[in-house]
Amino acid sequence: MRGSGHNPFAPLHPAVAFIYLVVGAGFAMAAAHPVYAVLALAGATACSCCTRGSRATARQLPWLLGAIAVVTAANLLFVHEGESVLVRVGGMPLTCEALAYGLSSGAMLAAVLLWFQSYAACIDSAAAMELIGRFAPACSLAISQVMRLVPQFAGRGRTVLQTAAATSVAAPRTRRERTRDRLRTVSVLMGWGLEDSIVRADAMRARGYASGVRRTVYRRQRLTRTDIALIALIVLLAGVNAPLMGIACAQFSFYPTMPALIVWWGYLPYLALLAVAPALYVREWLLWRR
Repeated sequence: MRGSGHNPFAPLHPAVAFIYLVVGAGFAMAAAHPVYAVLALAGATACSCCTRGSRATARQLPWLLGAIAVVTAANLLFVHEGESVLVRVGGMPLTCEALAYGLSSGAMLAAVLLWFQSYAACIDSAAAMELIGRFAPACSLAISQVMRLVPQFAGRGRTVLQTAAATSVAAPRTRRERTRDRLRTVSVLMGWGLEDSIVRADAMRARGYASGVRRTVYRRQRLTRTDIALIALIVLLAGVNAPLMGIACAQFSFYPTMPALIVWWGYLPYLALLAVAPALYVREWLLWRR
């Protein structure tokens, strides 16, 4: 796990962050309810601010809002169910229920994306090896390599484009030349990646992979009492919240009409679950201030 100064999960065992983020993303995917969708988006934003920083999260908000707008507009234009008609466009009714469902779905999508970004900030390749390296070494190796290769390919792509841009004589002028230039960049990246794959396979074989010997980890961490208490708290809150969310989603339906939303105590366990990351952040902040 990365030891960034603003990451409250850095001093803890990687299992704490893994369980919390997976639970948070899982509940965000199942939040087919307006209140739960809003809470999931707010909780994911708060967790992203705690793990990645407020500036990094703020830079992601424009395209997240754009994704919510696209999902909402698509559902509003292509789904014409519901009884509360807002306006008719070309004879097609645009309903309030379709608008509400699109907003809820867009919030769920944005929340899931934020949870996965927090996961990428908390679980690096060393943490992945620590979690599943002993039980599934091939799987952990594949995950760590993917987490490394994606930013590596992006960086190499920028290098190729900058090198091509420095050669002003060969700069593309027409649309056809620009398309050919992009295809050439992809070809260079594929060849570069294939060459690296041969070197990487030889390196893994030299390090004893596929030899049948149990693998060790780069960084050994033990579960402390604090880690066990946090894992138990997260699992307890998830176990309490799962049936409550199921009841709320089963009793609510967007179509044909939406029932009135009421104040319900069943939202409190979900709020407590979402407050784990901010509470850890506040705890770390108070400790540093002291």
